Amino acid sequence: MRRLSLVAVLFAVVSVACGDSDSPTSPSSSPTSARFTVRLLPANEVPPVTNADASASGTTTITLNLTRDAAGTITAATADFQTTVTGFPASTTATGGHIHRAPAGSNAGVLVGQFGSGEFALTNGAGSLAKNGISVGATDAQGILDNPSGHYFNFHTTLNPGGAIRGQLSRTQ
Repeated sequence: MRRLSLVAVLFAVVSVACGDSDSPTSPSSSPTSARFTVRLLPANEVPPVTNADASASGTTTITLNLTRDAAGTITAATADFQTTVTGFPASTTATGGHIHRAPAGSNAGVLVGQFGSGEFALTNGAGSLAKNGISVGATDAQGILDNPSGHYFNFHTTLNPGGAIRGQLSRTQ
């Protein structure tokens, strides 16, 4: 009798542990997109901009679109950019906008480019540019997700080829 009771208890425990539930278990879903905002200011450049571009400012919104494998690892990524700037002298020529990997107070090479010279027209020192589907390396995308504030976006002009306005990325979604 004891043996039968023990078998019944074991059967009940195994049934509960292996039972079918109404909500199937699956690996935690990983996001397929992430959004970042950047407030662009001349004082954030290294060194800070103090010439004619010093009254400029802007914002950039970056959306990373991610492709992941079954394990959730990023296998491909693209970026959509929306940049708006204002306060530049009327004759300003934009020469580039990029994401760089470096914390505030440091500079680094280009990681992902939004635009190059001749692609962003300013009218009376202001303008907006949307550009979508820019390829981002899977490792670079993961780095941005892991440490947004360790990356910055800056906007370059002919007067400030190293960057006129800059800000660190901040994740908003």
